Amino acid sequence: MISDNFNIEEGILEQYKAILEDWIPEEASIAIAVKDTFVYFRSGHHKVSLKIGSPVPPNSVAYKVLQTNRKVDALMDSSLFETPYYAAGYPISINGIRGALIIVLPPCFKTSTPSSYRFLTGKQNEEWSPIPIEQISHIESLHKKTWFYRQGEQYKTTVTLKELQIRLPDIFVRIHRSYIINIYFIQRIYRDITSNFIIKLKDGTELPISQSYLNEIRNKLEF
Repeated sequence: MISDNFNIEEGILEQYKAILEDWIPEEASIAIAVKDTFVYFRSGHHKVSLKIGSPVPPNSVAYKVLQTNRKVDALMDSSLFETPYYAAGYPISINGIRGALIIVLPPCFKTSTPSSYRFLTGKQNEEWSPIPIEQISHIESLHKKTWFYRQGEQYKTTVTLKELQIRLPDIFVRIHRSYIINIYFIQRIYRDITSNFIIKLKDGTELPISQSYLNEIRNKLEF
């Protein structure tokens, strides 16, 4: 079903459908929200209270995607369906308007996430040392290589920032395309003379917060 309230080309929706059919189960449901309204819905196995034209509920996966313009996935309550459900949401653009593509998976669906790193093995000169993850103050991508820091010492690792972002425990947060920090090593957060946010670590290192990660950091650190 497609809402008549938005000028959405059928071809755009068909493109999304063709991509999704390669990997989502047949019993999954698909919803698309534009601005603050659901404009498309295809039901899988679910008993649905969601209707085309319904407002996007606060704190739903669709709402979080629209607010942050980032991928969101979560196990949700029964506000839209009669049972709790797992949903993954992705930011999309339709006719230049921000939207959210939501995949609703069966209640029996279970996610498997890789285990968190408990240590990183770092290289200095021609020696390798396993460093406990809680001792690492921050991690940096520089010149297409990844470096992490412990007590002011620099170590090189073969793991990318993208992989680290997925598998680091939640004491770490990404603040920039080039930096991930351990929140326990933060001394203070302040604005510089251009009003950009800067994080100063306890060892004196100062790192910029990228605008694209600012909302995530505000939510996590509650400031």
